[in-house]
Amino acid sequence: MAIDRRTFVAASAAGLAMGAAPLAAAKAAKAAAAPAPFPAGFIWGAATAGHQIEGNNVNADSWLLEHTKPTVYADPSGDAANSFALWRRDLELVQNLGLGAYRFSLEWARIEPEPGEFSIAMLDHYKAMIEGARAMGLKPIVTFNHFTTPIWFAARGGWLHPDAPQLFARFCDRAARHLAAGIDHATTLNEPNLAGVLQHLLPGGLLEADKAMAAAAAIKLGVPTFLAGNGLYQPDPAKVQTNLQAGHTAGKAAIKAVRADLPVGVSLAMLDDQEAEPGSLRDAMREKFYNSWLRLARADDFLGVQNYERSRWGKKGKLDAPADARRNTVGSELYPASLAGAVRYAHQISQVPIMVTEHGVGTDNDADRAWFIPEALDHLRAVMAEGVPVKGYLHWSLIDNFEWVFGYKIHFGLHTLDRQTFERRPKPSALVYRDYIKSHTAGA
Repeated sequence: MAIDRRTFVAASAAGLAMGAAPLAAAKAAKAAAAPAPFPAGFIWGAATAGHQIEGNNVNADSWLLEHTKPTVYADPSGDAANSFALWRRDLELVQNLGLGAYRFSLEWARIEPEPGEFSIAMLDHYKAMIEGARAMGLKPIVTFNHFTTPIWFAARGGWLHPDAPQLFARFCDRAARHLAAGIDHATTLNEPNLAGVLQHLLPGGLLEADKAMAAAAAIKLGVPTFLAGNGLYQPDPAKVQTNLQAGHTAGKAAIKAVRADLPVGVSLAMLDDQEAEPGSLRDAMREKFYNSWLRLARADDFLGVQNYERSRWGKKGKLDAPADARRNTVGSELYPASLAGAVRYAHQISQVPIMVTEHGVGTDNDADRAWFIPEALDHLRAVMAEGVPVKGYLHWSLIDNFEWVFGYKIHFGLHTLDRQTFERRPKPSALVYRDYIKSHTAGA
């Protein structure tokens, strides 16, 4: 609610007339009701992903699809943020915000451009990033596979291929032997629970267009099936899910075999699913979207939760957001309490510590982001006060980046990006995030 200057002055005068004692009592009551600050060891950070910021990832499945006709991609990724060259600048952005961690991903297509052919130069590149983060006092939180796979892997049918879990485990083994010593936390896969269900979450029409694009790519390469790691259309969702879960288990085992004390988990996309009326579809949707992964995560060291919105379920389906809701670029509701709801449910089923590996707002209205961040974090503190163990919070994203089929049209960044000069500039919301951490972390 907006308050003009005149109203503010009048209210202040009334407050003075009331006397200092009642105001002090009200302030003390509010402080007593507030959740405790985040603990001193809480991990604060920002997140990115290789293909979305590095640029010119020419051996990746997404690169091929971005240049296939027809394509569902609004833009090709191109140079992206040129972070393959400018990764030191990105680390400085993280450090300048007073953060303690940087989440980024390895690009499988760079490290293993052909089956069984591993690039020492590319492994050394990621090793330099890990060591560079450590030197700046930042914890490297590394995702071994953030959607994109090598073209050769997708051309074999991607996660449909019976050897997919073993091929992924081989990659994890090779990467871990080169890199694991410096990693703080690792996740195997990014949002694997979305494979085969994205049609329920994205605008209509994309599924058939994605199917046509994948068919065109298969024809281009002369193979029966081309299935990208970030494909919307899945010819056999159940088989893909089986292989992804086997891939997570095998990949984690490969990483652990190299370094047993490295915390390893998986990051899941989770809505805050709410029951709008008795007998709603909420529980069925939770089973469809997350529960098998949450049960699998019971064997992990932690679980990554990635949340952006809530869903209100009725008996017949998802209900519309309130008419007066703030909305993001694609029209979804901004609901700050959704993160806390997703985290609470994730821990309830998985029973392992939670790391918020992504959370943010896709909008050009940075005032909404500046409002959203502290509101959501206050709700997260309240969930932690209930006893839910949360290890850290990594905001998506550090900079505006390539957002898959939406190209460069949606902006999640704490920093702007000039795609011609690659200059990054902090948005006001970045400073809100920085200042919130200072004022709401024990010992800060």
